[in-house]
Amino acid sequence: MKQNMKLLSIGTATIAAATLLTALPAQAYVGPGAGLSLLSALWAVLAAVFVAVGFVLLWPIRKMMRNRKRAQQNGSGTTSHSTHSHQPKA
Repeated sequence: MKQNMKLLSIGTATIAAATLLTALPAQAYVGPGAGLSLLSALWAVLAAVFVAVGFVLLWPIRKMMRNRKRAQQNGSGTTSHSTHSHQPKA
């Protein structure tokens, strides 16, 4: 029984290999619209990757500029809080 299964698996592997290794010509036509679609999708993916990398690289610079601006505002003495005291009316 094991001998038959072994021969069956070898035969199946041989048939599968022969099928995969034979190449037949494709009888198909790919029009210019498919190529343009592929190129536009490729450009969109590349643009998205470059924009994402740019945002990641520029994030520390933007954070530093924001902190510097905040420090300048706090150091100059101008605050957004009102200087009037809030006393309850009697």
